[in-house]
Amino acid sequence: MNQGDTLRQPPLRPTPLDRPGIIAPPPLLYLLPFATGLWLQHRWPLPLELGGLAAWLGWPLVGAGCLGFVMALRALGRAGTSVNPYKASSAVAAAGVYRFTRNPVYLADTLVYLGAVLLCGSGWPLLLLPLALVVMQKGVIAREEAYLERKFGEEYLNYKARVRRWI
Repeated sequence: MNQGDTLRQPPLRPTPLDRPGIIAPPPLLYLLPFATGLWLQHRWPLPLELGGLAAWLGWPLVGAGCLGFVMALRALGRAGTSVNPYKASSAVAAAGVYRFTRNPVYLADTLVYLGAVLLCGSGWPLLLLPLALVVMQKGVIAREEAYLERKFGEEYLNYKARVRRWI
């Protein structure tokens, strides 16, 4: 190499360790138990007998979940970080809906799930929701929180101390 030559460095990219290492896409972790519940409903019916109350409760839950999801996306966008858990986080989102819950997207997913259960009138998906929540907690949320603690240190720990995980 001549004295005037410079060594070109490749652009910095996130390493495989610069992400939370979740077990599966979160929507899939909600969809699988819901679909399994509908399959079980077909095989061994377990109806929810709520009559007109199902729609009165179901649609607002679905609507609240969709609104929460949009609010979370906006807050992530304003913070300059991605909703995609397979990408590196670039900031701690602590404004907007993230002032009230550390997991507004997963809370929104849970509200949509519950609303859909009521609208379908099926007991099986409701019985499988706790399984989905345990898998989300252990396979996604705990991993994301450990990752954010490693990446952002005191900033994330302070946020975590101020804001509840769910509500």
